Amino acid sequence: MRTSAPLRRKLISVAAVSAALFTAATTVAVAQEPAPREAAVPTAQTEAAAGTPAERLIVGYKSGAAEAKSNKAAEADAAAKGKEAGEDLDFQRRLGSGAALVDLGANLSRTDVADVVAEYQADPQVAYVVPDRLNKPLATPNDTEYSKQWDLFETTAGMNVPGAWDVATGSGVTVAVIDTGYVSHSDLGANIVAGYDFISDATVGNDGNGRDSNPADPGDWTAAGECQAGDPASTSSWHGTHVAGTIAAVTNNGKGVAGIAHGAKVSPLRVLGKCGGYDSDIIDAITWASGGTVSGVPANANVAKVINMSLGGGGTCSTATQSAINAAVNRGTTVVVAAGNSNANAANYSPASCNNVISVAATDRQGNRSYYSNYGTVVDIAAPGGETNSVTSNGILSTLNSGAQGPSSESYDYYQGTSMAAPHVAGLAALMKSANAALTPAQIESAIKTNSRALPGTCSGGCGAGLADAAKTVQAVSGSGGSTGGTTFTSTTAVSIPDNGSAIESPITVSGRSGNAPSALQVGVDITHTYRGDLVIDLVAPDGTSYRLKAASSSDSADNVNTTYTVNASAETANGTWKLRVQDTAAQDTGRVNSWKLTF
Repeated sequence: MRTSAPLRRKLISVAAVSAALFTAATTVAVAQEPAPREAAVPTAQTEAAAGTPAERLIVGYKSGAAEAKSNKAAEADAAAKGKEAGEDLDFQRRLGSGAALVDLGANLSRTDVADVVAEYQADPQVAYVVPDRLNKPLATPNDTEYSKQWDLFETTAGMNVPGAWDVATGSGVTVAVIDTGYVSHSDLGANIVAGYDFISDATVGNDGNGRDSNPADPGDWTAAGECQAGDPASTSSWHGTHVAGTIAAVTNNGKGVAGIAHGAKVSPLRVLGKCGGYDSDIIDAITWASGGTVSGVPANANVAKVINMSLGGGGTCSTATQSAINAAVNRGTTVVVAAGNSNANAANYSPASCNNVISVAATDRQGNRSYYSNYGTVVDIAAPGGETNSVTSNGILSTLNSGAQGPSSESYDYYQGTSMAAPHVAGLAALMKSANAALTPAQIESAIKTNSRALPGTCSGGCGAGLADAAKTVQAVSGSGGSTGGTTFTSTTAVSIPDNGSAIESPITVSGRSGNAPSALQVGVDITHTYRGDLVIDLVAPDGTSYRLKAASSSDSADNVNTTYTVNASAETANGTWKLRVQDTAAQDTGRVNSWKLTF
């Protein structure tokens, strides 16, 4: 008499308990029944990916079997074997190889799959049965200089970036690089969006004028003594372009370097020129980058969810700078800053000592605090910043220009500094925001710290929580914000919301799902708006049914909508085109849907 599948599983559990009870009884002999057949099925034959039970099997029949040629016979065989295993199997189609693709249904455990595999293995007409495994793009990009980017992948002190790329690449996120501007580079240009030149002093700007919409870097070279008596002459640094390349260099394009968040966009904001840059210009750049209003400057069409500031000076954080940072964070923008390069306590430098920032120290290729890096209790995290003083290739390789003064030919070079460490963390923040749009700046900082690893080397003075770990951090946040851990469908196409106008809609097409949507469908929304109380937001199902996510409220004067709603959509078919409908119901404010997503 055949034992049913549920009963067989119960016997396995009893056998396991019995074995555990007698593990320590060395003088007791225990007679055990032969293990049920499915216990011998290897894990590799039951999983589509590590830890994920297969949802389909590929079954190859021997050439003489009817099922090898007849779809009807293969379908009948799947139904019969499913009945024996206590599961509902469904023949899907014939593969080009002649094998049959069999669907196992949803929510099967590895033991359930093993039952089915065992049924097929016991059939003498079956040549093989294997899971329909899930493949992903290889994480290692084909960029020609990638092998030199130890800071991304080396086991000792790299930031473990490739492991994050299977989850997110930064898509849908803009990072503002508040720096020297941008010099044209073919390994970066596709990921550059409009920025602004905030340098108000024409001498510092070195481009013949004050503020304008062109953030191009003309070079920041200086003559001896030009900035301060005794200073040597210096060539142009192209600093902002190097920082931007670390964050978002174009990747898998068969040339140059890989960017950490290569799916993100960089908005270059120019605040540093000859001899440096003023707090006032930096404060305006912080405000504008995060969606605030700056007098005389047009509204920002590329509001940044991450700001990188690889800059600083002596003195503690001023009230003016702190106020601008607080406002940016309140708008939902994460601010990442360099700790400084003076081998001193970062508490005495700005913006490293500001609150509401992620202050980043630099580590070398062995995971020690770099000899120049600032340190202390205000430092939040460490990241690769490199050291070129002994071995040039131990620095951080990124995009550059060969011009000694003005721009010349594009190039790549190794730099060292907390200026190089900060964009590693800004890139990580972009990956996190791409994986989970609902994350707040505080959640991003907390997750980076919580998921860091201990420094492989030493850090005298304090380097924060440890060395940032991109893969661990991104994986940790990708299921948060109300996510059910299921499949996510995302729209990153920006849609403007007219002032006191008609409703706009942003579509997402869902496919590959079976049955209805879940009773806890997660709707992640990222909207920029200067008075969110004016907004009415609805989720529209494929059949036109509308679910109210947010009503208008005259008492809600805060900026932006960046949250995840939960909707009971169990009455709706999952597959089809879903829409986010947004309407501004009052005058004087405009906004934009930056992105939104559905997680099933």
